[in-house]
Amino acid sequence: MQTIEKIQKCIDENLAVMLYFSAPNCNVCHALKPKLVQAIDANFKEFKIQSIDISVDEDIAPYFGVFSIPTVLVFLDSKEFLRKSRYMSVDEVIGEIKRPYDIMTS
Repeated sequence: MQTIEKIQKCIDENLAVMLYFSAPNCNVCHALKPKLVQAIDANFKEFKIQSIDISVDEDIAPYFGVFSIPTVLVFLDSKEFLRKSRYMSVDEVIGEIKRPYDIMTS
């Protein structure tokens, strides 16, 4: 089970973190997640990915201001850099992360 404290610690201790908010009854969430995780793993070696099931960990989504699913939050150097909800493509997410990530890791 996730806690706000564990997630915040992960964000604070890692260069790049993606939070993926979803729920069991969300078909889009389940279709998008494996493609997004694969693309992140292939393009960014330093990323930590945290999956948050909003039906189980009900207090985490409001803490991060997430009110629709799927939602992706990307933190670079402990700061929120990207927020995408509902309609997003894997290429769009990767494209927005690539340049700042490359600068941070070069």
